[in-house]
Amino acid sequence: MALSATLYTFTVQLADVDRGVYQDLDLRVARHPSETAEYMLTRVLAYCLEYEDGIAFSDGGVSSDEAPVLVRDLTGRVTAWIDVGAPDVDRIHRAAKLADRVAIYTHRDPSKVLAALPAKRIHKAEAIPVYSFDSAFVEDAAAALERRNTVSVSVTERLLYLDLSGNAFSTQIEEHRLG
Repeated sequence: MALSATLYTFTVQLADVDRGVYQDLDLRVARHPSETAEYMLTRVLAYCLEYEDGIAFSDGGVSSDEAPVLVRDLTGRVTAWIDVGAPDVDRIHRAAKLADRVAIYTHRDPSKVLAALPAKRIHKAEAIPVYSFDSAFVEDAAAALERRNTVSVSVTERLLYLDLSGNAFSTQIEEHRLG
């Protein structure tokens, strides 16, 4: 019998000063059995940091051909492909051809992620940012996850402040480029 996903809820107060985005969000996130807490947290942070009209978590799991987070316009066309972790080259190449914008958020060592994504094989590689967080930040925050979470996400000058059910964390959001 296959294991089923575990549902987590996040009541989020988002204040992204850098982008001028202030929003209250109620997120229900299915954590797939093959997904680590760190990956799921990075997925939730990517959603918050990329928040705009039309954003949604995909239906697919970690190994799906779809991005973990997508932004679609009113016609259903994918306008932003937000990937998480360490996606493979072919997937990012296809994404760059499909969507107007592609971004990758990783909870892993960004130098290893960048090394595994040779820019010469990826369409418009120079336009694809890879965002990373301090690994201790991700590990510590993931350890504080509960099935129901009250979250405050604040971003100012690319510094991320996270309050997760009364636990405070912060990290710099580092930006790297493929090209």
